[in-house]
Amino acid sequence: MAKGHRSQIKRERNANKDTRPSAKLSYARVSVQKACFVLDAIRGKDVTTALAILEYNPRYASSIIKKLLESAIANAENNNGMNAENLYIAECYANKGPTMKRIRPRAQGRAYRIEKRMSHITVVLDER
Repeated sequence: MAKGHRSQIKRERNANKDTRPSAKLSYARVSVQKACFVLDAIRGKDVTTALAILEYNPRYASSIIKKLLESAIANAENNNGMNAENLYIAECYANKGPTMKRIRPRAQGRAYRIEKRMSHITVVLDER
């Protein structure tokens, strides 16, 4: 059992929180593998370069991640008072979400399963 009063335990837990600005998109209708191709291209870059890469990347996931990155930049400016020119992408990753299972009819009465995968995408920024 934890020692101390409930408010003290909460205070200690909140002291360890990450204060870097971030944005998270849950249940994005793109597979983790396809999202990671785009995330690998922008990891570690400054935000202006990353936005330019995402603008001209032909993949579908790049439009989703571009919107997410713009949200993270707005969070940094409004909530943390950071300057957008000094920001860079410290972390970006995609975790596996739930999979929608669908059935595709095939020849001779058979049914094939189609898996429509989802992912949870997170972008974390930091200042240089």
